[in-house]
Amino acid sequence: MAVSTVAPDPDVSVVVIVYNDQDRLPTAVGSVLEQTLRNVEVIIADDCSTDGSHEVAQALAAAHPGKVRAIRLPENSGGCGEPRNQGVKAARGRYVMFLDSDDTLEKNACRNMVDAADRTGADLVSGLCVRVHTDNRHGKRTLWYPWLYRTTRTLDSVAELPDLFVFDTLSTNKCYRRGFLLDNDLAFPRGIHYEDLLFSAQAYLAAERITLIPNTVYHWNVVQKTAVKSISNRRGEIANFAHRVEIHRRIDALLDRQGQDELKLRKDIKFLKHDLVLYLRELPFLDDDYRHRFAELARGYLQDFPEAAYAELDKIHAICAQLLLREDWTDLMPAIDALLNRGKVATPLVERDGRVFWTDRYLDDPEMRAVLDVTPLGYHAKRLNQMFLRNRLTEYTVHGGDVTLAGRIVNPLHTVAADAELTAELEFKARRRSLQTFRFPVPAPRHEGEAITWRAEVPLARLLRPLGIVDDVWDVRLHLTADGKRTTSRLTVGAVDLEDAEPVPVRPRLTRLMADRLEAQVSAKGHLAFRLTQQGRLARTGRAAVERNLHGRPARVAKSAYRKARAVRRELNSGTRKLQVYERMLTKLPVRKGTVVFESHLGKQYSDSPRAVYEELRRRGTPVTPIWSYAGERPRGFPEDAELVRRWSWRYLKALAQAEYWIDNQGYPLRLTKRPETTYIQTWHGSALKRMGFDEPGLRMLSEVEQLAYQQALDRFDHFVVRGEHDVRTLARAYRIPEHKLLRTGYPRNDALVRARENQENPEKGTQHPEALRLAERLGIEPGRRVLLYAPTFRAQAGGKVRDFAFPFDVEDFAARFGDDCVLLVRAHYLNRLTLPPSVAGRVIDVSAEPDITPLMLLADALITDYSSVMFDYALLQRPIVFYAYDWEEYAEDIRGTYFDLLAEAPGPVPRTPDELFAALGDLKNLRTTYEARLKEFVDKYGEYDRGDAAAQIVDRFFGPAGETR
Repeated sequence: MAVSTVAPDPDVSVVVIVYNDQDRLPTAVGSVLEQTLRNVEVIIADDCSTDGSHEVAQALAAAHPGKVRAIRLPENSGGCGEPRNQGVKAARGRYVMFLDSDDTLEKNACRNMVDAADRTGADLVSGLCVRVHTDNRHGKRTLWYPWLYRTTRTLDSVAELPDLFVFDTLSTNKCYRRGFLLDNDLAFPRGIHYEDLLFSAQAYLAAERITLIPNTVYHWNVVQKTAVKSISNRRGEIANFAHRVEIHRRIDALLDRQGQDELKLRKDIKFLKHDLVLYLRELPFLDDDYRHRFAELARGYLQDFPEAAYAELDKIHAICAQLLLREDWTDLMPAIDALLNRGKVATPLVERDGRVFWTDRYLDDPEMRAVLDVTPLGYHAKRLNQMFLRNRLTEYTVHGGDVTLAGRIVNPLHTVAADAELTAELEFKARRRSLQTFRFPVPAPRHEGEAITWRAEVPLARLLRPLGIVDDVWDVRLHLTADGKRTTSRLTVGAVDLEDAEPVPVRPRLTRLMADRLEAQVSAKGHLAFRLTQQGRLARTGRAAVERNLHGRPARVAKSAYRKARAVRRELNSGTRKLQVYERMLTKLPVRKGTVVFESHLGKQYSDSPRAVYEELRRRGTPVTPIWSYAGERPRGFPEDAELVRRWSWRYLKALAQAEYWIDNQGYPLRLTKRPETTYIQTWHGSALKRMGFDEPGLRMLSEVEQLAYQQALDRFDHFVVRGEHDVRTLARAYRIPEHKLLRTGYPRNDALVRARENQENPEKGTQHPEALRLAERLGIEPGRRVLLYAPTFRAQAGGKVRDFAFPFDVEDFAARFGDDCVLLVRAHYLNRLTLPPSVAGRVIDVSAEPDITPLMLLADALITDYSSVMFDYALLQRPIVFYAYDWEEYAEDIRGTYFDLLAEAPGPVPRTPDELFAALGDLKNLRTTYEARLKEFVDKYGEYDRGDAAAQIVDRFFGPAGETR
């Protein structure tokens, strides 16, 4: 009997499309032939190439009969869609995948995707795509929307995961059941760009089951181009945007037919935030005709977008969209600059009625007034040295080896006074780190209208001497100094034509065999930069030789050694290595007797109880060696007579390893063990209303291993300070602190509050604390004005992310009602950022940056809070407290819960609305007498150990003549 020799159908047909890419095609095909799933076929679909791509395809087919087939379109289709369609028609596999000739598949891609499809019965399987930046010397790789692919998951509808539909619109990181494609007549559109967007939308919506896998399946090779395209070439590309809009219209129609309103909204938001921005960034370089046609197309499409889509935009996005629709190019260009360079102040701004606006145009239109209101961005609250100002290039000319540069720097809200003394210099700096910098003076910058103008002749050819081989790109910055304060800006290119400018001769230190010209270009963010180029024959020949050598074997060995050295350095400074060295070596060093490491709020501040203990030691002259940890680049506000160590630095780890005492209020890094010879005094940072520690459901939901690690970190505490039996019942129990470790001393930070209360009860001692008086003077608060302190806690979203700060009452209304005789100090939680409108200046003051809240409490005549633990401390002063519990149900009834009912026990009024709040604040005199008894009861219940001597007790016990060693 004859044995059949018919080969089984392939598991996967990979359609590789190619057009004029003969050199890279073999690599792409090779990545398919090398798949660990062997039963795979390759169909090379050539889009009528004019180079040798088809011949290469035929050679590959001849070399791999039965595995590779080559087809050729009779004429070029002008896009990726039609070659893929023809490839699908030729495919025989159960599944189909697509691959571009300049990309590659991960070696297990086919196996992983087919296994997932067979296991789940999915019509479509999608995996992780990695963008490989082929021209990046560090081998940069970026993941394509990785949050979609963290775990394996199967969807019965793409509506279950709108982000998949909106963001991952690639067709190439997916595997499709061939029957699914044929049954649904799924094909790429012809004769139009962005065919992936429509094809992916159709496939997502048609699929009855979609499986996502966390495996890398596709390598997308990209080349980063730093130079802008030619304006003349771009001028005819309005069709590019027209194609994108048309594709989106087709997707909209598809979504409308299926009633997918939520997907449509998400897609619209993405179009505004992403698609539109891709074109906005090019507008400064394009002519008026292009801009007008672009605006017409955009307006025709965007005008039908729902208000809900615009509501999701941040300020600068919304401003750009609205100004584009009005074709206001004067105000739009700076807005685009700010969009590309977040934080840049790009326009003079205007102040009206105590609010700050992008422009004074359109302010009569209520809707545009709201869009243009940039008060929340806080531009007006920044000092000059905190500003990144727009510096528009207004002139660029080359005269032999000299370059004339001129610019116009925006002066927002006249931050730079008209009579300020101005100096400036230009800085040319190689983009690669640790290389050369050249500076040139800028003579006589001056005020001109609402801007500061400057002009400089720069002898680049004579004075700029690049190395010539690793410093190809040079960035330009201008440093402006006004009355001693400096701001640095980049030179924004727009209307100035750089294309026709002559290159500048240059003499590299490694001779003109490396380069002989500097050419002006525009960076990705729209700023002026220069690139070394080779114009003459010697330079071109020399550079080519260098490039050959750079890719030769000796160079590869040298590069490999260099990369290994860098990797070793990174590894030595990694957290894992530091922990190993800390455990194995540093903790074996001898303990330094008398050494105390202090830390407050993870090194962010010199404050709180650790500060109080430190200052008590210093007041007594106790012979200890104090060390303070700080977070960030440099310490601010820390004592000068203590050693300062940066958190997580080697010095920090060594100090902790050898310290006799650790004193902090939150927690040293959890993974650092404490040696037995070290005494850890945990002062903590506040009594609890919200459930904490192991009383918190989120902590109990952690794995057994994670809970054990957390418990071990808590077990490092040798002593835990409490301020009342409430802390014993709540914090100590929640953190599993045994009785013998409890220090019933009260909080050292509260000693000053207790003493202040005693002073106000004894008029002979004076009623105002000296530190509070100094603070009032520094804040500019006039004597006799009442001071209110508003100190709310932060709010978290459902996923735990901190919400942006927002006033739960109209702060301008407050200033209007109470501002004549009252000052409101606002201290936002350290996790929040606060911006006040100019309209409340002098009446409402942001004190969030004050490192220590104690002087603020001493200064305040009354406290406004919600659920912050500051309530427990401020109550010691026996001054009025107003509890603004506008969202009590949401706060108290979330998953964490509270230890007691604040509404029932609050020693002050509990307004729930702004009107009730303002009514309570208008009656502060009566509040003091009305709630006096309840305040005392509150202190007795929640802070009975705060007696004003906590710091002294701790110093006596641990640092006195008979101080404990544990």
